[in-house]
Amino acid sequence: MKIANWSNYPIVDSQISSYTDSGKLPFSEAFITRGNGRCYGDSSLNNQIASMLSYNKALEFDIQNGVFTCQAGMTLDRVLEIIVPNGWFLPVTPGTKFISVGGAVASNVHGKNHHYDGCFNDHVVSLDLLTASGEIVTCSSEENVELFETTSGGMGLTGMILQVTFRLKKIESSFIDQRSIKAKNLDELVDLFRENENATYSVSWIDCLQTGKSKGRGLILLGEHARIDQLNTKQGKNPLKLHQASKVTFPLNAPPNSTNKITVKAFNTAYYGKQLSKEQHSIIHYDPFFYPLDAILKWNRIYGKKGFLQYQFVIPFGQSNEGMQRVLDKIREYGHASPLVVLKLFGKQDDFISFPMEGFTLALDFPIRRGLFEFLDALDKMILDLGGRHYLTKDARMAKETFFKGYPNAEEFVRRIKKYNPNYLFSSLQSERLGLTQKTQE
Repeated sequence: MKIANWSNYPIVDSQISSYTDSGKLPFSEAFITRGNGRCYGDSSLNNQIASMLSYNKALEFDIQNGVFTCQAGMTLDRVLEIIVPNGWFLPVTPGTKFISVGGAVASNVHGKNHHYDGCFNDHVVSLDLLTASGEIVTCSSEENVELFETTSGGMGLTGMILQVTFRLKKIESSFIDQRSIKAKNLDELVDLFRENENATYSVSWIDCLQTGKSKGRGLILLGEHARIDQLNTKQGKNPLKLHQASKVTFPLNAPPNSTNKITVKAFNTAYYGKQLSKEQHSIIHYDPFFYPLDAILKWNRIYGKKGFLQYQFVIPFGQSNEGMQRVLDKIREYGHASPLVVLKLFGKQDDFISFPMEGFTLALDFPIRRGLFEFLDALDKMILDLGGRHYLTKDARMAKETFFKGYPNAEEFVRRIKKYNPNYLFSSLQSERLGLTQKTQE
């Protein structure tokens, strides 16, 4: 069957096998494990795919200490349905709750709190991995440490993640104490991040089309988990309220070129102008704070039938302000407009192969059209020259050389993949393209 991940690019013909609790490898030749397909690139695509969506049970919940164990195919929205009513929250969450727990580990996802709480796998107690030999191995930061480190952010290339045990975050309510501050340009946005480094959650939206003194203007959102005494009367009646299922679906693929410089400029003007005051304070539910795009199902259709690429990179402190300015200039120069431009702060990297490093990360969406790939190749070189790197979970076209230059542990990563996956049984389109597995190695 034909299958794609969230960006609808690339589309591949694949044989899909649903994994059950057999404890056996689903294929004898190269395949990749896939969760809910919400990654943007081709890291969970191949001609053979093991789907984990049916392997999705909660196994154990230590409510007293906030430790949760589940099968890898369980999605974060279902985890939230269990833990939130009991006064717990995810320690780290990306911008959608529709990813699988196994996918969170394989990507070692980050959220709006990396500078404060690190990545998802910083909170993983242990995981069970079905290896290429057919053996199920338990690994953690204390047991089979190298395998655990390589699996964290290893894009599914060390084995099939079967179950995960992770620590949760204690909350009084399911609401967020949010501050929204307007920034007149990128310099002010960066200053606001610096001034609010102690905020647990921080993220900003940027208007990528402004020039002059308004270049990089945007809104920064700062958040903390709200206390009971901060809630209004209505919120206080159900302080651990769950998210509601979305009732809105983007109906069809948008017409070609509907996301263009004119429509993006109109959207940016309206979005920036909707907040009239310099700063607003509110208590809102976790759902719109962490998962605003989840409110519209199949929102990826807005980019049309050809799909889109999400391009995310990080630039280290010292180069990040100048680098972001240069990226915004390049976007205007090439005429590629992104309606979604998200800036976040990263803390120190303490992972073997994961994406974050101390600096600023920027994520942009680009509809696939003529000239896009050449444009992104030029951006790749700029990011590398600034000491940055690109996010594998968002990647569908990066060159092998770009990956190896951006990730200092890349050569060791290849060595470890060969060690734990000697015949490259676990292999994806991405791993083959980047020279990590068989087709490009032999």
